[in-house]
Amino acid sequence: MTGHHGWGYGQEDGPSEWHKLYPIAQGDRQSPIDIVSSRAVYDPTLKPLVLAYESCMSLSISNNGHSVMVEFDDVDDRTVVHGGPLDGPYRLKQFHFHWGKKHSLGSEHTVDGKSFSSETGDEHASMNRLTDALYMVRFKGTKAQFNSFNPKCLLPVNLHYWTYPGSLTTPPLSESVTWIVLKEPITISEKQMEKFRSLLFTAEDDEKVRMVNNFRPPQPLKGRVVQASFKS
Repeated sequence: MTGHHGWGYGQEDGPSEWHKLYPIAQGDRQSPIDIVSSRAVYDPTLKPLVLAYESCMSLSISNNGHSVMVEFDDVDDRTVVHGGPLDGPYRLKQFHFHWGKKHSLGSEHTVDGKSFSSETGDEHASMNRLTDALYMVRFKGTKAQFNSFNPKCLLPVNLHYWTYPGSLTTPPLSESVTWIVLKEPITISEKQMEKFRSLLFTAEDDEKVRMVNNFRPPQPLKGRVVQASFKS
């Protein structure tokens, strides 16, 4: 067992078992998916993504026993994403990560069957600032102050994207998500990845279980169409 609340990423409580507690796991618009680039449909009506993250106010970093999460102050519209397939501005509330035990896997979405080492994930000062803070939240249930982090360092310069109707990738797996997956990956060093892999699924007094492979495999597309903001 790797988690709490009845789900995790171990053999007994991992993604293949989630449907027992959350029947929607077998629903018609579950995420993540494998994006087959040749089947994505270019939609010229899709708008460019606009990210207004300059005034963002990160508050804390925490380990919830499933991932590491950075939370933001989302009480106004200073930190928003709009454009794309969205019908209005969406405030940044939090971001979290998924990663694997080795460099060849870890992302939840795959592209043409290829996995990436992490989903969300550049070796520069801002990214180092994030990975250098992970030691403070090594154990499940730990939380630390983490101010003035700008998440733009986690995004590529090119914001071409794919979009499709999907779900949360962790329980309760609600089918209420409009996914926007950026085409261009960014890089993260093996040294930085090892800092993620030093985190634990477990609390300080429990048997140590490394936090790795905390991702859900791709789910069936079930007739959905992936749209692209760019021509192949």
